[in-house]
Amino acid sequence: MKFTDIHESSPKPEESDKRIAIIGSGPAGLAAARHLISKGYEVHVYERLPEPGGMLLFTIPSHRLPKERIRENVKELVGLGIKFYLRTKIIGKPEPLVEGDELVRRKIKFNRLLDSYDAILIATGAWRSRRLGIPGEHLDGIYYALDYLFKVRSSELGYLPNEDVPPIGRRVAVIGAGLAAIDAAEEALRQGAEKVSILYRRTINEAPAGKHEIERVMKKGIEFVELVSPVEFIGIRKVEAIKLRRVRLGAPDETGRPKPELIPGSDFIMKFDTVILAIGEVATPPFISDYKGIKVMSDGRIQVDNKYRTTKEGVFAAGDVVTGPSRVGLAIKSGIEAANAIDDYLNGKFEWPKPQKHNSED
Repeated sequence: MKFTDIHESSPKPEESDKRIAIIGSGPAGLAAARHLISKGYEVHVYERLPEPGGMLLFTIPSHRLPKERIRENVKELVGLGIKFYLRTKIIGKPEPLVEGDELVRRKIKFNRLLDSYDAILIATGAWRSRRLGIPGEHLDGIYYALDYLFKVRSSELGYLPNEDVPPIGRRVAVIGAGLAAIDAAEEALRQGAEKVSILYRRTINEAPAGKHEIERVMKKGIEFVELVSPVEFIGIRKVEAIKLRRVRLGAPDETGRPKPELIPGSDFIMKFDTVILAIGEVATPPFISDYKGIKVMSDGRIQVDNKYRTTKEGVFAAGDVVTGPSRVGLAIKSGIEAANAIDDYLNGKFEWPKPQKHNSED
């Protein structure tokens, strides 16, 4: 996987005295770093985790994306002169708690970067699981796909002990139908689950993972239950069952897919001893709310304009921290486009929009 389309034969750029900090080393951050180093800038990348790569390395299984491909590309970036600060979390106030924080060894205040760099790109992704918000979600045996897959991959990479991987029971329900749901279902089967069921509120035709992926795992014995929605998790201390309600599809919603409508009086029970929620993630900037003039929207995404400029001069943002969870290709594209905007900014090709007043914290 290449993080930009720049070729090795490209002429060596004239070195610049400008320094750029990139927070996050997922696809957007790495693509931006590769593009900016090719233009002669000094580029420093700050990453919370022990290796660059973000979710590419720490959640996606090797059969979908081989780890060595990522590591080879990172090695190339290091050879080009990009400097990585690993296990280093950049924080504002209040500091958000996100998946993988147990691997952090150092924290640096965002203020220090503002004082030390000519431009900053925030590319911290979406590292917090979305909650379902129904009764019983607190029960033991209920996990979130991001947490589950992160711990599995981190254990495989040698960064977490095997005992940190959440234990899987005999009957596993995976709620959701994106690629994370597919990966979690396959992993549960690999860990020894006797029965794995994917529960989805639409049909196989609307599944974000795609019909082909659903059919592929069904051939492995994974059950796909469509047009159902969980309304309650049942159990004393540990989950024992899920109360489900049948769904019918209505008019298209804002995504263009038919809107699921719960059918009154259609509740039924399915027994499970493990549940994995794969219903998406939310953006995780280095601060929970508006900070130092940077506008953070109510859903956690950083507000930017069409040049990836935040509401703070010199600070840009790209990738999932701007869009919410998206495809790898889109994150790479936004990283390259943000890098071009940073280059234009540092070369005086545009003026920053007039700042609006926001709450500022130290």
